[in-house]
Amino acid sequence: MSAPLRVGVLGCGSIAQRKALPALVAGPDTVVAAIASRDKDKAARYASEFGGEPVGYEDLLTHPGVDAIYLALPTGLHHEWTRAALEAGKHVLAEKPLTASAADTRDLLELAERRGLVLRENFVFPYHAQHRAVRELLAGGRIGSPRSFDAVFCIPPLPATDIRYSPRLGGGALLDLGVYLIRAAQDLFGELTLVGATLREDPRTGVDVAGSALLLAGGGVMVTVRFGMEHAYGSWYSAWGSTGRLLLDRAFTAPATLEPVVRITDALGEHEERLPADDQFRQACAAFAAQVREGRHEPDPAVLHTAELVDEVRRSARRASPSDSPPEVA
Repeated sequence: MSAPLRVGVLGCGSIAQRKALPALVAGPDTVVAAIASRDKDKAARYASEFGGEPVGYEDLLTHPGVDAIYLALPTGLHHEWTRAALEAGKHVLAEKPLTASAADTRDLLELAERRGLVLRENFVFPYHAQHRAVRELLAGGRIGSPRSFDAVFCIPPLPATDIRYSPRLGGGALLDLGVYLIRAAQDLFGELTLVGATLREDPRTGVDVAGSALLLAGGGVMVTVRFGMEHAYGSWYSAWGSTGRLLLDRAFTAPATLEPVVRITDALGEHEERLPADDQFRQACAAFAAQVREGRHEPDPAVLHTAELVDEVRRSARRASPSDSPPEVA
């Protein structure tokens, strides 16, 4: 395939409008062929801005001018519609997390493999060059032997109508934010084993609004992750080694214009590694198109491992009762 990958967009959510659609339009490897929404007027508005034909959900799956689906529906709908797209013979780039459970994730990965189709979970942050720089620093012994890894992704409270407060739609801080941290630790240190976890649930909605987990990586690296949607904003990780430590801020949400800085502290003092700006959404879309073009449809084992760890956290976590919640600040 030498022509651009013809992508149909399923779901007109905020992430599609703000990040994914501009990336699909900007890159030479992809073109928006169709946009589907339950709201026909919304699909038409998006199509007028980004191109493509406004259609309904079912029509998108059978559209002859669509090679692949970018799926931006709420997490609770991912399994149903990703399965439908694969059954229709379309490659799929689905927003993270791929599904809300390991069983559903395994089902989709096995289906994609049987059909010889590319199925990708759209974590975009690993495609930012700053993470490659961190991997090179760790591999080069810049902080000695890694001993621990701490990662945080927290956001302020959302409007009460936000889908992340809906259990039916796959809401909660673990699925929305915690998955980033688990995936980042996997990418840097390999497979993880869960040691323990906590979750604080909102008694009104039933979704988890904060949590933490302790995991072990190879070589005895201790991994701590903290996530929540009742906090001041934070998105960073820190690796501590035998001779130094490093810190990367805006680790998961770096804007395309941001020039990242890796801060390193060792026996010689504090240093900064300044890195060039990078567009992680555009890089992720280009990587998906290349995978389809080259026929590389082997499943990524990290996808299922992340889903299994999320299931373990949910199953084994100590639940904080409403009385354990922090007091409101006037």
